[in-house]
Amino acid sequence: MLQKLNIKREGFTLIEIMIVVTIIALLAMISVPNFLRSRRRSQATQVLQDLRMIDSAISMYAVENNKSASSGVSWTDVRIYLKPGTRLEASGAKDIIGSTFTIPAVDTTPKVPTATFNALSNEAPTSFWSPYNL
Repeated sequence: MLQKLNIKREGFTLIEIMIVVTIIALLAMISVPNFLRSRRRSQATQVLQDLRMIDSAISMYAVENNKSASSGVSWTDVRIYLKPGTRLEASGAKDIIGSTFTIPAVDTTPKVPTATFNALSNEAPTSFWSPYNL
């Protein structure tokens, strides 16, 4: 009789396991959309930074090569003014999403690619892209 009283049951019941799984699922439902929103916002910020770098590289190219305001510029002209080994320098004029940057003439602001703008417009409205908006 004493042996039956000293037996301890170990482990979790099915209800306890289901409650833990439900709590984990609720936390995932809350965090995943926030993570995706943060990722898109980060991508938009990266594209904006790339546009600034391209704009700066075009200006440096124009000054060093004595180009006039309407002179055309190609990616190979701009690429040498970007830091070697960076993602932008090695990208072949593509942004982080894969859209191609349009390299404008000297004294013209580069614009965000239309496909990139459409993909990120929920997290980055038109005012975010200024002065590089469409």
